[in-house]
Amino acid sequence: MDSLTLTRPDDWHLHLRDGDALRAVLPHSARQFARAIVMPNLKPPVTTVAAAAAYRDRIVAALPAGMPPDRHFTPLMTLYLTDDTSPDEVRRAKDSGFVHAFKLYPAGATTNSAAGVTNLRHCWPALEAMQAIGMPLLIHGEVTDPAVDLFDRERVFIDEQLIPLRAAFTNLRIVFEHITTREAADYVTDCCGRERTLAATITAHHLLYNRNAIFQGGLRPHWYCLPVLKREPHRLALVTAATSGRPCFFLGTDSAPHARHAKESACCGAGAFTAFHAMELYAEAFERAGRLDRLEAFASFFGADFYGLPRNTERITIRRETWTIPQSLAFGDQELVPLDAGSTLHWRTAA
Repeated sequence: MDSLTLTRPDDWHLHLRDGDALRAVLPHSARQFARAIVMPNLKPPVTTVAAAAAYRDRIVAALPAGMPPDRHFTPLMTLYLTDDTSPDEVRRAKDSGFVHAFKLYPAGATTNSAAGVTNLRHCWPALEAMQAIGMPLLIHGEVTDPAVDLFDRERVFIDEQLIPLRAAFTNLRIVFEHITTREAADYVTDCCGRERTLAATITAHHLLYNRNAIFQGGLRPHWYCLPVLKREPHRLALVTAATSGRPCFFLGTDSAPHARHAKESACCGAGAFTAFHAMELYAEAFERAGRLDRLEAFASFFGADFYGLPRNTERITIRRETWTIPQSLAFGDQELVPLDAGSTLHWRTAA
């Protein structure tokens, strides 16, 4: 196969930042994706419908001029769940028509999560409202207990937080975001056949790389993300899940830009920037698994179906072409390093 034409995909987990950073990274996503669920972990976080409306306006204003009609890009906004989120704000979010989910960050779990949830019990009224009106909850699924090993935090979250949460809110629609472990893949798979209230996004970098990538030839900060890359058996389980054809698994890049100096520092930020070459990375992963025929459903159908949105009608083509990922990209007046910079890929999205 020398080319693959598929329905234009969506990114169901994307960090766009704000200001100069937003203007630098947005064109990369808009070139490939028709829509994206935009993360709300700005400084300050996007906690209200009014703040989400203002952020959406800034995103739309930052879109490249002269985009062709068949290359529109629609930001799908989310609100940052806090201990104090009210049921009224949940209802306002639903009524807005442009807020599509709430995002749960356990306080301290990842970048800009200090204002996150300290105890799920504090969110019970908001979660009850979300369940009643069908508003999805997007979960960064890691515990933050310092006594729990970093590589076990997702597994422990399933047992200690996710299972009790779903028992208490049986009709709450949940996306377990950027899953990284065999336990998460198995848990979602087990629920997939009998329930339609749980789904999971999977990143390209967790499909292609294991934790060895962080340490090859020294400490490589551009590979550091949260949840962190895991051992090879976990990567293989994610590949099996993503290429299974099950509708509970769909694309979410979790592309998260940080300036080079913020990554190459004594205490680097967590996040891998993949928006520049996202579909090429996914094509690599699916081809290695011998499942290119299942990429379209994973990238273009299952996420839209879960969110109750129409599937896109535009098409994109990915062609077999050998090319080198650039060493850096413009990032305002700074530099941004894409994941696996300098390496070779074998697929490229057509202009």
